[in-house]
Amino acid sequence: MHDNYPYSPPWWLPTAQLQTIYPYLFLGGKPVNYSRERIDTNDGDFIDFDWLDGPDDSPTVIIFHGLEGSSQSHYVTAMMRYLKTIEWRAVAPNFRGCSGSPNLLARAYHSGDFEDINFIIQKICQRRNGLVFAVGVSLGGNALLKWLSLNDTFKTKLIAASAGISVPFNLTITGDLLNKGTNKVYSWHFLKTLKRKCISKTELLASKLNMQKICTAKSLREFDDSYTAPIHGFIDTQDYWEKASTVNDLNKINDPLLIIHSENDPFLNKRYLPKKNNLPKNISCYYTKSGGHVGFTIGKFPGSLNWLPKTIISYFRKFL
Repeated sequence: MHDNYPYSPPWWLPTAQLQTIYPYLFLGGKPVNYSRERIDTNDGDFIDFDWLDGPDDSPTVIIFHGLEGSSQSHYVTAMMRYLKTIEWRAVAPNFRGCSGSPNLLARAYHSGDFEDINFIIQKICQRRNGLVFAVGVSLGGNALLKWLSLNDTFKTKLIAASAGISVPFNLTITGDLLNKGTNKVYSWHFLKTLKRKCISKTELLASKLNMQKICTAKSLREFDDSYTAPIHGFIDTQDYWEKASTVNDLNKINDPLLIIHSENDPFLNKRYLPKKNNLPKNISCYYTKSGGHVGFTIGKFPGSLNWLPKTIISYFRKFL
């Protein structure tokens, strides 16, 4: 697979931080024109599905975004543009509260939310004939892998193959890394919108949680301890991170899975990545030397994000 599309970073993005931040800031391109469908959840909330149309007989790709991302995140739109050129259908579900409209409940989404992943996949498979593939990016990748690791009958034959991109397999390590040195810039970025969403839900949260602790959280660990963990049924941050992590779940996955991860990913670097030799044969693993966190820019300045979509689809074509 990766022999056809080896990854070579551009010389003008020499560091992991640049490889991560540059595409986020400058390679988003124009917003993709989706067809939006709002799906009511069983608990009185909703999830917005953003659809990319294609021929009725074409495969469908589900793309799960990362923390505080959306269907307009740069890695999602890059995938969508490529899928449009090959006339495949796609859908980008926006996790609760990420579509631009606040969700209705006190809860939101989290890294191990396999129940929402299952709900989303079930709804999509009801709406589309033909093969369905799934791509999970960062947090969305971790949640997808958690779902894949559950050998319940509800997922039998729903997904032909999946891909996990820049997955934070060990959330404790990732949380600690994002609280060190220059990596704090990512935590500050996430906390800005996470806190804003909580403030907008003050009426829902004030009787359940300590709003002062939420608003004064200075790290993802503190925020998860004051909001994400308790509102989603975990004891505390450590309980949440340990239960939601997928580092020990990979051997439970029986379905075809492609893992793409950069060894210089600031969220989870080479030192902490799962060992290829310990993974089952149904998991194909491609660790690039560089690329940052969901970066993988290629080419001459200003660069392109085509490498990741081409590599993923090359893998998916094996299952047509």
